[in-house]
Amino acid sequence: MGNTRSSDGTVIAYECLGSGPALVLVGGAFSDRDSARPLAGLLASGFSVHIYDRRGRGGSGDTPPYAVEREIEDLAAVIAAAGSASVFGMSSGGILSLRAAAHGVSMTRIAVYEPPFSATASVPAGFAAEQRARIAEGRREEAVEAFLAALDMSPEVIAAIRDGLGWGHLVGLAHTLPYEAAIVGTGAVPDLSGVSAPVLVVDGAASPASMRAAARAVADALPDASAVGLPGQTHNVDVGVLAPVLRDFFA
Repeated sequence: MGNTRSSDGTVIAYECLGSGPALVLVGGAFSDRDSARPLAGLLASGFSVHIYDRRGRGGSGDTPPYAVEREIEDLAAVIAAAGSASVFGMSSGGILSLRAAAHGVSMTRIAVYEPPFSATASVPAGFAAEQRARIAEGRREEAVEAFLAALDMSPEVIAAIRDGLGWGHLVGLAHTLPYEAAIVGTGAVPDLSGVSAPVLVVDGAASPASMRAAARAVADALPDASAVGLPGQTHNVDVGVLAPVLRDFFA
């Protein structure tokens, strides 16, 4: 386990598993370093896998004010600590990875899993500000519920999640939800023409049509991209199915 410092001085905690070419895993909403550990363990036999706590999570700092550019700098700092690296981004971590590459952060190869864009740019204007207000007022559970509702989850599904063992973990990371909203932006796929690295866009063949369409839109927006759908998989992907696909791409 180690620390690196981002451009604004914020400490970013990371650790490295395995040996081989460097690979950085970037988590999505409600994820921290431990969330990436199962996938990292499956890749560690062939790669030096770097897992890190994104800003505001785990052992990393959270210097205000937040901006997506700071998270891009955080990722760049982890890549610099690795020397050079390929990057895998899960969900909104995939959006962060692509935005960083488009801003000139050097990556050898990039893979993303279901970056949550929308072909209709359906994220409500002001959603990030509303989430910030909920957090500032201590309405953390409401912020989590609003985030899940924005993912088109039904009230019944949200209620089941509330009753589950992981609810406390979600509420504990609620303060990072405005960060996710800022990363997703309007939901529209941004200009990715500046991404020079080869990119693999992965989705689950059993995921909703909207997620699969977003994955195709991302692949179409990239200069050098390929796409693959994983049979039987959804957004909650089985890392045992995902790992071999990533291993082949990054080899």
